[in-house]
Amino acid sequence: QVQLVESGGGLVQPGGSLGLSCAASGFTVSRYTMSWYRQAPGKERELVAYITSNGGSTNYADSVKGRFTISRDNAKNTVYLQMNSLKPEDTAVYYCKAYKTWTTPYWGQGTQVTVSS
Repeated sequence: QVQLVESGGGLVQPGGSLGLSCAASGFTVSRYTMSWYRQAPGKERELVAYITSNGGSTNYADSVKGRFTISRDNAKNTVYLQMNSLKPEDTAVYYCKAYKTWTTPYWGQGTQVTVSS
């Protein structure tokens, strides 16, 4: 059974850091492009960062470049998103997605991140 479980969300002050995890089961994350998306209230879901299956290239939304880092631990079958210098506008539900060409993507249930003083 395929499953993606995000964790690590919470409340943090502006300028703080949080680390999100996305634990996968039922498939191998190294064979998929793994992404983090987020959705703020009243806004569309947007791509935050992704890491490719081949070579592990990464890419980031301009709004998080230099502050967020996506990584993958193949041994743990887990993808991470390290978020530093958090801003109130980073407040959203963060979702993990697994994608491979010609297949239906897998999504996690999301984890809430709130940046507020």
